[in-house]
Amino acid sequence: MHRKAAFHNLGCKVNAYETEAMQQLLEDAGYEIVPFAPGADVYIINTCSVTNIADRKSRQMLHRARKMNPGAVVVAAGCYTQTDTEGVRTDPAVDIILGNNCKKNIVEVLEDFERNRHSVPDGQQIKPPAEEERISMTDISHVKEYESLSISRTAEHVRAFIKVQDGCNQFCSYCIIPYARGRVRSRRADDVLEEVRTLSAKGYQEVVLTGIHLSSYGSDFKDEKADLLSLIQEVQQITGIERIRLGSLEPRIITEEFVRTLASIPKICPHFHLSLQSGCADTLKRMNRHYTKEEYREKCALLRKYFDSPALTTDVITGFPMETEENFEESYAFVREIHFYETHVFPYSRREGTKAAAMSGQLTEAVKKQRSEQLLILNEKRKTEYEQSFIGRPLSVLLEEEITVKGVPYLAGHSKEYLTAAVPKTRNFHINDICIVTPKSFLEPHILLCDQQDECPA
Repeated sequence: MHRKAAFHNLGCKVNAYETEAMQQLLEDAGYEIVPFAPGADVYIINTCSVTNIADRKSRQMLHRARKMNPGAVVVAAGCYTQTDTEGVRTDPAVDIILGNNCKKNIVEVLEDFERNRHSVPDGQQIKPPAEEERISMTDISHVKEYESLSISRTAEHVRAFIKVQDGCNQFCSYCIIPYARGRVRSRRADDVLEEVRTLSAKGYQEVVLTGIHLSSYGSDFKDEKADLLSLIQEVQQITGIERIRLGSLEPRIITEEFVRTLASIPKICPHFHLSLQSGCADTLKRMNRHYTKEEYREKCALLRKYFDSPALTTDVITGFPMETEENFEESYAFVREIHFYETHVFPYSRREGTKAAAMSGQLTEAVKKQRSEQLLILNEKRKTEYEQSFIGRPLSVLLEEEITVKGVPYLAGHSKEYLTAAVPKTRNFHINDICIVTPKSFLEPHILLCDQQDECPA
């Protein structure tokens, strides 16, 4: 009988990729993957540690797994295990600890654990093996090798996220990730290309290149010249891949040469997420961000010089330590000036173990929330303005799912700019088609209705 394994993922797209890779390793080893619900023999929680709240959610999910089946094997994997190894080690809910760069060992670790575990005399409780048999960890700060994980399919039906890089060397003052993920490690281009070809052969038309600090891709390769731009140029040559989307970028990678070259690649999606975090010069310095607001403004102008109406999205933190009302107003004015398509707004979350957590001038949750709400109102306005600018203009839309609005079926998907668009469901449209359509109005807020078929593959 197949053993049943259930997964729960917390956190970023990189974590989601690694969760799918572990799932496929277990499937290949004969496990049956089941929902995260009572009845599984093994529960794997891929944890997150980006904030204190993420730590708490990770603990909650580990304890939920234990309650769902007290006799199951509970595996804590990922970032939380790196930032609070002792807390996880002594947590009675956890049987196995799997650190970052050790997820590839999931099958072997489970087999070793099962081989060595034994029941206490009453037969009701399971006593774990010795610690060295239940912990697969490494000193992540000294790891130099990229962890060899890969996927051959993905939970998304038409779009595949491809992890190409891990780790970060930036050490922003609010961020724990360099301590959880270690230094920059890049995946060899040949390995990336092999995975993309496999996914293309299975019908995926769009790939999203992602990493913990994507802009650093290739910087750790001492024996060859490799960077993100060269990787993109190789991916774009793969038959069947029609779209290449990029994960979050650092402003410094946006140079004239980089953008000019990207603009010459038809498969590139003009959707660029440039981390900002603050539009205030003083706050950027306290955050240890490696650019000025003037440099950031120039990068946005470069993208708009070479791309027609690109979607520029960003992240902004409100209420960073010592952020005065004037600092916030400066940041707000900068965000308003740039005209982002989307601004992801985060109230500052104090993260133990970071420099910012020890800074004076910590603000109240009420102040953080009030400032966040102001930016969210601006975001809603700018997002609608950007979407409206595409009404009457042809859009290339990758159809991804069927939706129903007021009893009427539609097929919905995303444009290259990542605008959500819908077309009436007819026999001419199918999921995973790339269609050239023209938005006429809004079906619902932030869903463009394209009621005229201009072009669609057979």
